[in-house]
Amino acid sequence: MTKVTAQQLATARGCVLGLMLGDAISAVGGEVPASGPLPATTAGQLACFTVDGLIRAHVRHRHRGICHPPSVVWESYRGWAAIQGVPGFEVGGEGNGPRGWLVRVPALAERRGSAPATVAALRRREMGTIDEPSGTSTGAHALTRTLPVGLYPCEAAEMAALTHAGDAVGAAGLGGAVVRLLAAGRPPVEAIGSVASEPGKWPEAAERSLVPALTAARSGPASRGELARLAPDARAVSALAGGVYAVACFPGRETVREALLFAASAGDGGHAVTVAGALLGTAHGPDALPVDWLSRLELAWTADTLARDLVTELHDSPSGGEYFPPTDPHWRTRYPG
Repeated sequence: MTKVTAQQLATARGCVLGLMLGDAISAVGGEVPASGPLPATTAGQLACFTVDGLIRAHVRHRHRGICHPPSVVWESYRGWAAIQGVPGFEVGGEGNGPRGWLVRVPALAERRGSAPATVAALRRREMGTIDEPSGTSTGAHALTRTLPVGLYPCEAAEMAALTHAGDAVGAAGLGGAVVRLLAAGRPPVEAIGSVASEPGKWPEAAERSLVPALTAARSGPASRGELARLAPDARAVSALAGGVYAVACFPGRETVREALLFAASAGDGGHAVTVAGALLGTAHGPDALPVDWLSRLELAWTADTLARDLVTELHDSPSGGEYFPPTDPHWRTRYPG
């Protein structure tokens, strides 16, 4: 009998599906076509592999007693690089992690943009840490791919530091903290404000993202000029500021579509709308996302399956354990730990 609640399921599905929808909207620059599929970008692909790594890390912990999620997420990213055909990586090869179902999804193997900082870090074969991050990039992928980590009992900043550094690590830590509060039932503006007032290890990143975004939202109605000022480039702090500003201006369930289109007008390369989608999806669940868009989302089934499986793994442990048998005999084939 499942221990998963309807709220836990809705929160996780909303987070991952909202992220993927925002990512797809970013790919078309906010000009959503009236028909046809809405494809993912590299950011959405990497987010899928983040969730895959989190599930496999939990399986590994249960069956091997090893608990180091960043190393398993790193393996998952190497699997992404392998199916993308990045030279030096091979699916199932040494260090690339075992084969799971995700590496067989065709859309994840298609090149949908670049991720130079992530690929460079993977090629160096040295995982960064919060104390010693990898490389020098402060790009938005560190944030967008790690937002679902807020649903899991570890720090998003740890996953960002695998491949990025500086404010990007801080922005990921803040983004994950906001997702965690939203998943606990806090309203969007309240959750953002709480993290902004108590940013933990990341006060400088908060001062460059959450604080100015909230200040701007409280000072007047939504302004595209203000959004452009907050999110002028593709840094992680810009994406967080732009996404948070859009959410704070349009926090309600009934204004999700308006929030996403507004966030997509930022000048940050489309990352702010990915952030806004993840935050609003976490807050309001998948039923609040525009169904005419969601139904055309290329990776909707993949994202929804990952979200459901993450919650199932955390609360039901379908692969079994030392004192109880598996409820799903195929789970460890899908998520080898």
